[in-house]
Amino acid sequence: MFVLSSPSGAGKSTIANRLLKEERNRIKMSVSYTTRAPRKGEVDGKDYHFVDKETFRAMAEDDQFLEWARVFDERYGTPRDTVFKDLEHGQDILFDIDWQGAQQLFQLAGGDVVRVFILPPGLKTLRQRLEDRNTDTQEVIDRRMDRAQAEVSHWDGYDYVLVNDDLDDCYECVQTILTAERLKRSRQRGMIGFIRRLPEK
Repeated sequence: MFVLSSPSGAGKSTIANRLLKEERNRIKMSVSYTTRAPRKGEVDGKDYHFVDKETFRAMAEDDQFLEWARVFDERYGTPRDTVFKDLEHGQDILFDIDWQGAQQLFQLAGGDVVRVFILPPGLKTLRQRLEDRNTDTQEVIDRRMDRAQAEVSHWDGYDYVLVNDDLDDCYECVQTILTAERLKRSRQRGMIGFIRRLPEK
């Protein structure tokens, strides 16, 4: 379970989408459930599963989420069954979740979770990126900036922390982390059998 977290506007979604494109047969995005309305261009079942608050509440009470969090009066949750099925089939799962979700996942799965936090080069740059996106009102941007400062305070709950002052460099670092984590001895499935059958040549 490969977690990417960052304040909104720090480049996490761009990096996640590039990773999914370049690693398309090896990693799959976890599609969260959310109570918020779809944004322009978002597709139900691909970007998120969009549900009403009543449905979400019932799913949470039924323990159908691995983790869930409340963000700006909306709720986001990771479906338990889908993730476990993919993991059983040897699929790496990419999570685009906040620090609360990352913490819940780590408490649940520990060593199977790799947490990467992406920082913007500065708060001024972050605000500029949010304004350049031209998708939110000034009020929403102000709320996102307040939340960004709160999120940044949780950087020390992650295994890796990167500063995204150059998108290509930051992406390369994320890809390097993913490769190194896959190569850890604890994740080398079938290695015992290989060692036992190790050819002499």
